[in-house]
Amino acid sequence: MTASPLAIDTTVRLRSGYELPLLGLGVYMNDDAKTASLAALKAGYRHIDSARMYGNEAQVGEAVRESGIPRNQIYITSKVTNDDHGYEKTLAAVDESLKTFGFDYLDFMLIHSAMSDKPTRLATWKALIEAKKAGKIRSIGVSNYGVKHLEEIREAGLEIPDVNQIELQPLNQQKEIAEYCNTHGIFIEAYAPLMRTQWDVPAILEVAKKYNKTPAQILVRWSLQRGFAPLPKSANPARVASNADVYDFELSAEDVARIDALDRGKEGTITWNPVDVD
Repeated sequence: MTASPLAIDTTVRLRSGYELPLLGLGVYMNDDAKTASLAALKAGYRHIDSARMYGNEAQVGEAVRESGIPRNQIYITSKVTNDDHGYEKTLAAVDESLKTFGFDYLDFMLIHSAMSDKPTRLATWKALIEAKKAGKIRSIGVSNYGVKHLEEIREAGLEIPDVNQIELQPLNQQKEIAEYCNTHGIFIEAYAPLMRTQWDVPAILEVAKKYNKTPAQILVRWSLQRGFAPLPKSANPARVASNADVYDFELSAEDVARIDALDRGKEGTITWNPVDVD
């Protein structure tokens, strides 16, 4: 792992052996993902989280090429949609994503959700394993997977996911899933870490004032100090840069605990979060 001047990890080595930059740009529902991605890369991000369902893989690919940064220094994620579940359909989806991005490989391909039946989920996972063996994907993982879905993979004797990307923010900290992932060496990526700007919470606002930082910066820093990979989203280039300005301060243990105490479990959900599907 590498560390910032304040000794916080900025990358994590995955079970695949690759280094994942912890701070990533989310481009969900961003019709101008190219502009946001270029702003992020200029601001120091080296991780962009896209998906087939977002419809902006091509824009992300263009931004990477126009940035002038070597491709192997940027970590790019996409995700298999629910409609693409199944062995053959997943293999085809991987090839389609590569063509759309204009890349020879993807750093990460995730199953976007567990919203199909068990046999189909496992077939989808086997296809990602095959695509990885073929060199089309470097690391593989899942998203919106609950403990039940993760256990399906383990009980089938298949390769364990490198990551599980879930909604994880102060109001919904997914403690049961997080504990399972930590026990089994599955790294957690946190989507919606900025709470979709629903941060009008006294504890967050007061901590932000204390450190002279924005609520968004406090939330990103909290996620990093908790050991997650936050994926803040913004279409505004200035905010994209601001959200990454989190390495010149450190939340005290007391302030981390204060934000930890905001957890409301599933009642604190603010996004899609289909971790309980059958």
